[in-house]
Amino acid sequence: MPVLVMKFGGTSVATLDRIRRAAKRVGREVANGYDVIVIVSAMAGKTNELVGWVEETATFFDAREYDAVVSSGEQVTAGLMALTLQEMEIPARSWQGWQVPLKTSSAHSAARIEEIPTDNIQQKFDEGMRVAVIAGFQGLSPEGRITTLGRGGSDTTAVAFAAAFGAERCDIYTDVDGVYTTDPRISGKARKLEKIAFEEMLELASLGAKVLQTRSVELAMRYNVRLRVLSSFEDNNENAGTLVCAEEDIVESNVVAGVAYSRDEAKMTLISVADRPGIAAAIFGPLAEAGVNVDMIVQNISEEGRTDMTFSCPTDQVSRAERAMEEAKEKGDINFHDLVADTDVAKVSVVGIGMRSHAGVAAQMFRALKDENINIKVITTSEIKISVLIDRKYMELAVQALHDEFGLDRAA
Repeated sequence: MPVLVMKFGGTSVATLDRIRRAAKRVGREVANGYDVIVIVSAMAGKTNELVGWVEETATFFDAREYDAVVSSGEQVTAGLMALTLQEMEIPARSWQGWQVPLKTSSAHSAARIEEIPTDNIQQKFDEGMRVAVIAGFQGLSPEGRITTLGRGGSDTTAVAFAAAFGAERCDIYTDVDGVYTTDPRISGKARKLEKIAFEEMLELASLGAKVLQTRSVELAMRYNVRLRVLSSFEDNNENAGTLVCAEEDIVESNVVAGVAYSRDEAKMTLISVADRPGIAAAIFGPLAEAGVNVDMIVQNISEEGRTDMTFSCPTDQVSRAERAMEEAKEKGDINFHDLVADTDVAKVSVVGIGMRSHAGVAAQMFRALKDENINIKVITTSEIKISVLIDRKYMELAVQALHDEFGLDRAA
């Protein structure tokens, strides 16, 4: 039988009633002739509670024991989902990550999936099992320890299983009914997209859209796994939600697919850095080693052998970046006059595969911001994305203005 993967997020399984509702959805797909692999998250709020217990117990905790504790939330949900399906007389059983086994790297709390053997589960399907309920977010290290994949790891688990089993589709059930042109809480004109290309979804996810986890989209694009984002709280037909698919599966789309934003950005500037070969490596090497996620980078024109270097990073990594730069200065690896951090900025981005074949998108974006008297501090571009740093107080205005400018309330 064809295989379908269905993933239910924490809000979708937050209570026993919601688990029963999710199980009914699974039952409908079984009735439609699918063997179903269900990936479940922990019940809403449970992972945070478990993390809190770990942090209260040990300030400097062993990451292996952290994984042993926080992975238990998904195991509870998987067992409850399997029991619910059995009560509905649907042949089902639960699987923890180590029972599959879902093989990962040894990086506890941030493990990468390396292999998913299909033999165990496929054998059970062949014997008459119709639903395999998998605890998401977890796997097994080469040392035989439970690992976790990082926040949002259940999305990645779902896509990985869909790729391993050649699933017809991977349905992600969440608390929103699809992917929107921007955050509906900011713009009342935001429109749900019927389809969006992998590349566009990847950019939106990395730029702040929280519908799908970035690694899951990367994996889906690599293995061409068709994703569908659906609401757990609405009755969905076969055309419901948003389909994330290959660019060639989209007949026509707007030049810009969506507007994304991130509030938690900081702009950092190294003033009067020696302009010499290797200076960029001397700056960004220590930042990488310190775990600072650098995004935008701008270097000013050199004057008298000195230049300014500006970059952006998440606000919660500012102190880490400052420490890394001061340590590099003390070692003599770099020399700068001052390091200025501006934590009152936001990043706003427009994304669309149509940018490849349409000129003037940047000019249109900048004109729309100018008309609202919004000053741009930093600009960065890629083939299908333009991002700017602006004062945080103008973020919502900028999102609304750009959404209107590119006519995103209208279908292509």
